Amino acid sequence: MQMDRTGELSAWGAMSIALILLMHPILPQQPPGANSNDSKASVAGKITAASGEGAVNVIPGVTVKLAGPSLGPAGPQSTVTDTEGLYEFTHLAAGTYTLEASADGFKTWSSSITLGAHQALVKDVVLQISSVNQQVEVQGEAAEIATQNVAITATVKTEQLESLPLPTQKFKEALSLIPGVVRTATGELTFKGQAESQGMLVVDSAENVDPVSGSFAIPIPVDIIQSMTVYSLPESSEYGGFTGGLTTIETKPPAGTWEYKLRDFVPAFRGKNGHIVGLANWTPRFEFAGPLIKNKLNFSEEVTYELRRQPVRGLSFPRNEIKTRGITSLTNLQIILSPRHVLNLSVNTFPMELEFVNINALIPQTASTNYGRSGVSAGFSDSYQFVSGAVLNTLVRYTRFDSNAHGQGPADMQIFPEGWGGNYFNSWNRKANQLEVLPAYQLSAKNWHGGHEIRVGADVLYRSYDGTSVSHPIQLLAEDGSVVERIDFQGAGLLSTTDTEVAEFIQDRWTLNRHLTLNFGARLTRQSIGRDAAFAPRIGAAYSLNNGNTVIRAGAAEVYGHVPLLAGNFTSNQERVLSFFDSSGALIGQPIVLVNSYLLSGAPPSAPGVPRNPGASPRTFSWNVVVEHQVRKNLNVRASYLDSHTVDLFLLDQLVDVASGTGLLAIRDTGVSNYRQADITAHYRASDRADMSLSYTWSKGRGDLNPLSDTLVPFQIPVIRPNVSGVLSSDVPHRVVASGFFRLPWKMVVSPVADVHSGLPYSNVDNQQNYVGIPDSNRFPIYFSLDARLYREFGIHIPHTERSKTHKVRLGVYSTDLTNRQNPHDVINNVTSPSLGRFAGFQRRYTGMVLDWVE
Repeated sequence: MQMDRTGELSAWGAMSIALILLMHPILPQQPPGANSNDSKASVAGKITAASGEGAVNVIPGVTVKLAGPSLGPAGPQSTVTDTEGLYEFTHLAAGTYTLEASADGFKTWSSSITLGAHQALVKDVVLQISSVNQQVEVQGEAAEIATQNVAITATVKTEQLESLPLPTQKFKEALSLIPGVVRTATGELTFKGQAESQGMLVVDSAENVDPVSGSFAIPIPVDIIQSMTVYSLPESSEYGGFTGGLTTIETKPPAGTWEYKLRDFVPAFRGKNGHIVGLANWTPRFEFAGPLIKNKLNFSEEVTYELRRQPVRGLSFPRNEIKTRGITSLTNLQIILSPRHVLNLSVNTFPMELEFVNINALIPQTASTNYGRSGVSAGFSDSYQFVSGAVLNTLVRYTRFDSNAHGQGPADMQIFPEGWGGNYFNSWNRKANQLEVLPAYQLSAKNWHGGHEIRVGADVLYRSYDGTSVSHPIQLLAEDGSVVERIDFQGAGLLSTTDTEVAEFIQDRWTLNRHLTLNFGARLTRQSIGRDAAFAPRIGAAYSLNNGNTVIRAGAAEVYGHVPLLAGNFTSNQERVLSFFDSSGALIGQPIVLVNSYLLSGAPPSAPGVPRNPGASPRTFSWNVVVEHQVRKNLNVRASYLDSHTVDLFLLDQLVDVASGTGLLAIRDTGVSNYRQADITAHYRASDRADMSLSYTWSKGRGDLNPLSDTLVPFQIPVIRPNVSGVLSSDVPHRVVASGFFRLPWKMVVSPVADVHSGLPYSNVDNQQNYVGIPDSNRFPIYFSLDARLYREFGIHIPHTERSKTHKVRLGVYSTDLTNRQNPHDVINNVTSPSLGRFAGFQRRYTGMVLDWVE
């Protein structure tokens, strides 16, 4: 929950919570029988896999680990299940522990447990078989380096998502802490220099993006995420359809025992001058899961309600808020048909309304746009493991995504040297559908000059949308208020596009010996409105030295992106009509109609305004190399270099011949984006009491500045300039990110995050919004933020509940931008303005409280 720092409520609330946390150790504690030093508690149970007939099959030899600060200097304990699948840990102190069970062929299971003094907890576990898409990934543990893993990744796990100071508890906020992922001033993410709409988000092996724009607009509740991984490049051929970054999310499977959690259920209020002036936000999240039929049918549900009023600095209260109303519901069912056959079903609904979504210090509410979405994403994944060890996985997912955007009224939009006025010019409605079918077969382990893990599969993707896009006039004004240019629109703006992609892939992970692993494969794609055949090979290798303490990884991959649906029907958009005026207000010449046209490389020119299939799709070739060294048992250092080159990006280009009075607004497939990155990361883990990471990233992004992802997504920009090449708008040459997790005295936990990086680039323009000087040659000031989250978990005993167990409540505070550095978001960049170069929209500190029922 956030609270406005300008009021007194947040300051008093933060102080009160801090005092409670600090005073708790001297307040009356639990009775002596609950003393954590009395090590007489225990946890035991049976580990099984369930059959479809309701019987259970015990699994001997399962590795079971127990970790937690209450274990003291002895550190984590481990055991293996006996012939009856039983395990036991005894002589334990009261406290909170992490219990983990793992076995070959099954997904690793983990859970947090709380033991009271003298409590004998019984915790039975039902393991699930691994699916074909399961991969070995570096999860950030500093204890060892995974030699057999070829992919170079950065992974955020459940524990980090729960402890990081994320102001709105959205998974995209955690992504921005990963090297190579940059959040722009508008809040959008960029991966390897390209917008998120040119990347891909894969959730449980299925694409999870807006089918039209490609944005990560389908929410995934942060509480049900098990792990989130960002790939430097996709060495596995099962992934395709993007040119930017690849992000995968694995969600938690439904639990075999009943669990429930309630988070952020107390609303926050806005305070001004010592008075409450309304609700600031209320974002309760409720999660519950358990067996509907024991050992056969498990269920989980996560519901998030969001009511938020986010203030924007630089505008006057109360007309300075972005208003959000939405609800997300994610339902999962797991049907255990047999020990080797599991069926998972899921349904995600996500209606939301955003008012004044793009306001800033230079854009008032009246000139902003509203955005709304609704829809459902539903599907199933069927995993069957043959006796031979081979696995067949079949995934089917359907997504309906309806969205709309509109301004605050019908008035002409006005662009002044110091900002926007009037009403935002464009309104659109879209109804999109997407169906993905992905069967994949992993062969049983093969031995030929080493071990082989071979996967083959197909990926069939159907996308379509119908909609409208209608605009009203735009006026470009000089400093004295006179009109220098007017943009009108003509045509119906009726849009419709369909695309079908069929891809086949094969992948082999070849472990030659304990030192060397190769990963190679290929993907062949056919697109109905793009390429007839796109062949994309991939290769990667990992080699270990110094008894496994040093690992060298390298890889290269070619990837073909989807054809943007916005490019498939471009000529059906309304045409722009440009009128230019002199200082007296007289029209210069005749209005110029910009005819929507395709200018595609390697294709015969088509008549202006005539629709056609793009016949192409963007393509990226990337390579990278990384050296990872285990300096000591709990300290890893990793250095890497990445080079990525993207061609055939779709972009918009304005071509005007003033002499003849003609012009084109052309869509081209000649866009280029080049990105290079070098980074070094150190990760230190001191048992369970401290975990720290520090990274430095150098990067350089260059390319064309008018890609569709910057001109039409998320909202159409008012003025489309002639395309030029230069510094990418997300270019950040230098960046340092530090984060940690520390257990303090009195059982408190603090998790700080510091981010310092070069300021984002911006361009100077004239009254007609044409570039003045070199594009993106100016920069915002150096950005610095320090966020932190401080909390403590309390045990609450509720009589007459299941086994009369102790429940956990998490109480604490968090704050973003602790130093109150006031990083600016906006700048006046019109060279005719007397305020040229003045920064505005300064970020300020937000403070909130943490109150979660977590077990």
